[in-house]
Amino acid sequence: MGCFWCTEAVFKELKGVVSVIPGYSGGEVENPTYEAVCEGTTGHAEVAQIEFDPDVITYSQLLDVFWHVHDPTTPDRQGNDRGPQYRSEIFYHSDEQKQTAQGSRQKLEADQVYPDPVVTKITPFTTFL
Repeated sequence: MGCFWCTEAVFKELKGVVSVIPGYSGGEVENPTYEAVCEGTTGHAEVAQIEFDPDVITYSQLLDVFWHVHDPTTPDRQGNDRGPQYRSEIFYHSDEQKQTAQGSRQKLEADQVYPDPVVTKITPFTTFL
């Protein structure tokens, strides 16, 4: 979704969000450095791990914010940030989250919110560094 510090700044202001921790996910290298991730050789994306209270804010509401605070139509780029670490990707933790994310993406596409195709990947969560 782009720079993890920018992502952190947006989501930590939402009522019901307990914590937002910037880090990396989706890569093949154990304990990569920021520099290695920026070189694009580790396979990691810059991400934000979001803990939330579902009684206050739902996963669907978080997804709605996600879709609207970045451009999900540009592969490996957000604004001036370029590289595979800036790809648009959702890492889900359960089948329910997967289905919710896929449904929200389908609705976004059906509503034609963006003129270009959505390239956001929806991927099972494995590790967070």
